[in-house]
Amino acid sequence: MMKSLQKLGKALMLPVACLPICGILMGLGYALAPGVMGVPDAATSGVAYTIGFFLIKAGAALIDNMALLFAIGVAVGLAHENDGTAGLAGLVSWLMITTLLSTGVVTVIAPKMFTWNEAGELVNTANKVAFDKIANPFIGILSGIIGALCYNKFRGTKLPDFLAFFSGKRSVAIVTGVVSILTSVVLLFVWPIVFGGLVAIGNGIKSMGVIGVGLYAFLNRLLIPTGLHHALNNVFWFDTIGMGDLTAYWNGLVQGGTMANGTVIDWSVGSYMAGFFPCMMFGIAGAAVAMIQTAKSNKRKATVGIVGSAAICALLCGVTEPFEFAFMFLAFPLYVVYSALYGIFAAITVALGFRAGFCFSAGLTDLIFSASLPAAAKTWLILPMGAAAFVVFYLVFLFAIKKFDLKTPGREDDQEGEMKIELANDDYTAMAEIILAGVGGKENLVSIDHCITRLRLEVKDSQIVDEKKIKSSGVSGVIRPGKTAVQVIVGPKVQFVYEEFKKLAK
Repeated sequence: MMKSLQKLGKALMLPVACLPICGILMGLGYALAPGVMGVPDAATSGVAYTIGFFLIKAGAALIDNMALLFAIGVAVGLAHENDGTAGLAGLVSWLMITTLLSTGVVTVIAPKMFTWNEAGELVNTANKVAFDKIANPFIGILSGIIGALCYNKFRGTKLPDFLAFFSGKRSVAIVTGVVSILTSVVLLFVWPIVFGGLVAIGNGIKSMGVIGVGLYAFLNRLLIPTGLHHALNNVFWFDTIGMGDLTAYWNGLVQGGTMANGTVIDWSVGSYMAGFFPCMMFGIAGAAVAMIQTAKSNKRKATVGIVGSAAICALLCGVTEPFEFAFMFLAFPLYVVYSALYGIFAAITVALGFRAGFCFSAGLTDLIFSASLPAAAKTWLILPMGAAAFVVFYLVFLFAIKKFDLKTPGREDDQEGEMKIELANDDYTAMAEIILAGVGGKENLVSIDHCITRLRLEVKDSQIVDEKKIKSSGVSGVIRPGKTAVQVIVGPKVQFVYEEFKKLAK
């Protein structure tokens, strides 16, 4: 199970690599054009506003379609040989599921799942909200997995001559479509139950005061990998069950006020947003420093690039996905601890009287422009709370990573001791030819893949594999992790050997 999660985590790094630029663009954009997020009295025209609006939309082009990036990226990352055909299959699955389970379609095929008023209009119940939110990261990841599995299983399919055009890789999208239809049928009944259950949990959390705030923050982060955090967010931030912390905050309301729909505000406005600020702005930075410090020396620069840029995104505008997806599947127990820290800090922050709000997320930009609204209180506490968050996140992550040898970015086993390998041969074509001969020729190959330092092969008959022959090519070594698995340790130049090997194996 853990190996599967780690493999998924590596696959997610492909789409996650697109996210840091989103945070930077949106952070700069909101700083130039706060009027875009509804800040009172902020300019909504002029050169600065136009530039800011442009940057915000540029960043949003990716962050708003993150689920789609996952559908394609995960499929390619999990597919044998990282073939782009799997990406197309992931897209097919995504389009199929999100279309078949969209509110408009479900109201036709299963109208009894919804509540209708006397005028024949949909009532905004939990089921409607559930299907309104079907295009989420969880479905994106699921679609990517479906696409990859279909590619890996059916890429070699042979059909009769009259259907030969659809043989091989062309059959993958067709099979993926069928599997996605069946998956949609299951989700039609399962998805609203899961989503509705989370809404019910939200109602219970609301009655728990400060403890509930902490529990909400914990669940909000914990559910990020599935996209189901949208259910809780709809409960607490918007008017799904009569609350709407975000809506009330930006409308200038405070506790005791009345919302546009007549709901009397019986909670301290800003409570369900304030606790995220110290964690996102400073806590993530502390955790990032711990990851960089514990990374292997030969991969520390790469780790800085991954988690360092992610920490900057979180500080500026609260974009946390680049940081979270960088380690949540590689070290999920640590992600649970990370979520728990959010819960603890959220409860403490709100208990101390700190109140702030956000329109996009809990970053510096939103903090600055939300501080002037009536519900804002003790915003100066962000400095001591932020310092505390930085230290606590740093110490907890440092201890956990070292104590349990967690495979956070820069600590993966696959490359341990291999990044410094110097090949005895720089003729990649010659190397590939020798390796191919050593594994018994292309007739003995089942699959070809590679990681950062190793050529990963699956063979039909492991008995005919000649390790001495393979090593004579100039590689560092040969490992057999399974009965039919052969891994050739090449080093960081494996990409070049892989490309030549793949050509020869056709």
